[in-house]
Amino acid sequence: MQEFDRFASEYHQVLDASLALSGEVGQYFAEGKARYVARKVGSDFCGRVLDYGCGIGILAKCLQRHLPMASLDGFDVSADSIKKIDPKLTSQGIFTSNSTQLATNYNVIVVSNVLHHIEISDRQRIIQDLSNRLCVDGFLFVFEHNPLNPVTRWVVRNSPLDENAVLLFPAEALAYASRIGLKVCEKSYLFFFPRLLASFRRFEPYLSWCPLGAQYALVHQRGSR
Repeated sequence: MQEFDRFASEYHQVLDASLALSGEVGQYFAEGKARYVARKVGSDFCGRVLDYGCGIGILAKCLQRHLPMASLDGFDVSADSIKKIDPKLTSQGIFTSNSTQLATNYNVIVVSNVLHHIEISDRQRIIQDLSNRLCVDGFLFVFEHNPLNPVTRWVVRNSPLDENAVLLFPAEALAYASRIGLKVCEKSYLFFFPRLLASFRRFEPYLSWCPLGAQYALVHQRGSR
């Protein structure tokens, strides 16, 4: 918690500086993830969404834009980060650092670059808790840094935001979901080309199978129990 409280006031600047090698800023990656979620559930989706580990709301704002009919909540352990979220977001949903205030009937939960900040011994418990907050047929989206990408490893190694991070391969994240009966719907790799090679980005959807993307996405679905 303290780790992220100390970055809350300058999170944008620290994040963007960490991503300088890619030629992009944090907003670019958040937009890509929000589009990914919207493609899966449909832009006319009107269910309830939780951005778990929402930070100062960068991804949440993108999710609101791409899923304008959805009801959006957010959670982050950093209370100082929650205070930095745009009031236009917080006035329309629950944005909190107190997990007891969260619902238990979310249609979609998004966990973006969060697990690598959580102690390995706690990761299974977190996935279990999130699964319990999904309604039947609800989706859990997990986005994570890809340890196989050398640029990603360099960025994580040199980012103050990832000082205590422990990256995880897709197999680890998939195992957490499998143990509690979540169905795996999709695994994709994302963000292959830096801004210098932006003209090639139109081919990225065809490369989603290739384990060299900067990040990966896992889509799980809860069945009836």
